[in-house]
Amino acid sequence: MGKKLLQQRAGRGNKNFRNPGWLRVGEVRYPRVKGHHIGKVVDILHNPGMLEPVAKIKMDTGESFYISAVQGLVTGQKVEIGEGASPAMGNILPAKELPEGANVCNIELHRGDGGRYARSAGSYAIVIGKSEGKVLIRLPSGKIKGVDEDALVTVGVVAGGGVLEKPLLKAGNNYWKYKVKAKKWPHVRGVAMNVVSHPHGGGLHQSVSRSSTVSRNAPPGRKVGHIAARRTGRKDRK
Repeated sequence: MGKKLLQQRAGRGNKNFRNPGWLRVGEVRYPRVKGHHIGKVVDILHNPGMLEPVAKIKMDTGESFYISAVQGLVTGQKVEIGEGASPAMGNILPAKELPEGANVCNIELHRGDGGRYARSAGSYAIVIGKSEGKVLIRLPSGKIKGVDEDALVTVGVVAGGGVLEKPLLKAGNNYWKYKVKAKKWPHVRGVAMNVVSHPHGGGLHQSVSRSSTVSRNAPPGRKVGHIAARRTGRKDRK
């Protein structure tokens, strides 16, 4: 029996599932630059949906862009951007010009992708070496990643560290935290619902009470659980 599931409602796209993109201050990524430029930190802002503060930088060409602010960055500070920039806090430069052991953040994998790694509040990566056109960087997860030597990085540690240590205190704070990220909260388990609300609902206790494997071609109101499972049952331990 088909049900009106959460993912069905989300697919229809009413106002409850709309991405609140109009709240964002702008796209947080590096501009496409060549050569050496000087920028000035115009303002440090809060971008809804991001935990770290965002710095608005205006370059000597008149172009403005937003990047994740690093610890110690202040309004009015001059930052160097591009080739030949010194590896000082807040400067943006190619990875090949960094000394080993430098703390960096907002790291591009390839030049022009805008920044992929070490972007969350309080995170940073460490330059550990260079090899064959790649710069080896230890990411916050501990994984060592090779990025292009021309990829842009920001020197420093992303500001806002410790923000996740702040207690939420009440469930309402969690609701607003997820609402600005275009996520539905709370996320209710199917087995906790009534039988009319979910295929896993109902019964004398919270359990699916039947096989949760469904066909790949099942209708949307039934397509929950282990979809097109390759195998079922217990594995024989030998």
